[in-house]
Amino acid sequence: MKNKLGIFAVCLFCQFIMAQTNSRKALHGQVVNSSLPIETGNVMNINANIRTFIGSNGLFDIMARPKDTLLFTGMAFQSKKVVLTEKDCAEVLFSVPLNLVNIELKEVLVHKELKVKSLQGGSQGIVDMQFEDDQQSTAKNSAMYSDQTIKYGTDFVRIFKDVKKLFRKDESVEEETISDIAFVAYSKENFTPDFFSKTLGLKDDEIDLFLMYCSNDSESKKHLKPEEKFELMDFMINKNKEFKKVEMKQK
Repeated sequence: MKNKLGIFAVCLFCQFIMAQTNSRKALHGQVVNSSLPIETGNVMNINANIRTFIGSNGLFDIMARPKDTLLFTGMAFQSKKVVLTEKDCAEVLFSVPLNLVNIELKEVLVHKELKVKSLQGGSQGIVDMQFEDDQQSTAKNSAMYSDQTIKYGTDFVRIFKDVKKLFRKDESVEEETISDIAFVAYSKENFTPDFFSKTLGLKDDEIDLFLMYCSNDSESKKHLKPEEKFELMDFMINKNKEFKKVEMKQK
């Protein structure tokens, strides 16, 4: 009996030690950029369901442990996802390099040539135009990708893939990060600002954070076809309920 109690006590002690080892501790970090100081933004720990603000000099504090996923978003820099390692958590000051938002890159990313532009003036002038392909029937739309689900419609899945290709020029950018950034761009291009601000009740500086939060769920990549826009919308609405429960930790 005593032996069993001894073994039980040892097991409890081991579990206690493991719990202490795996428990989250305060991670002191700083976001940096070689050109300009970053002093605003958000940091979110998806695993711990908490987030905090980036303060002066780019400093932030958040509870974390190895293998936790941190999301960094802000108006001045490109969003970034970081999966913490043992080494990261052991740093006295964990440094996270971030790239500033490149306006020119954003124009390309939102596909300047693939964007559907509204017609100026009346449509009669378009109707009366003759096309080289066929003077008596509707011209084939060769400027826009189409999966033929909607004739002459835009194949947004193809556009999504093209957006991803833009980032493959930088070999240091991982495929998972490319997918996250492409999803953010795709969503902002295909949903109105009112959807994010009024329907979801998000602030301007929360939109990118929310979309990065969504992109971390593999379900987000399953509804990228034009005919599945309502499914993606429903996914975002449900995901927003989770996002609203994320605890805000003041620095």
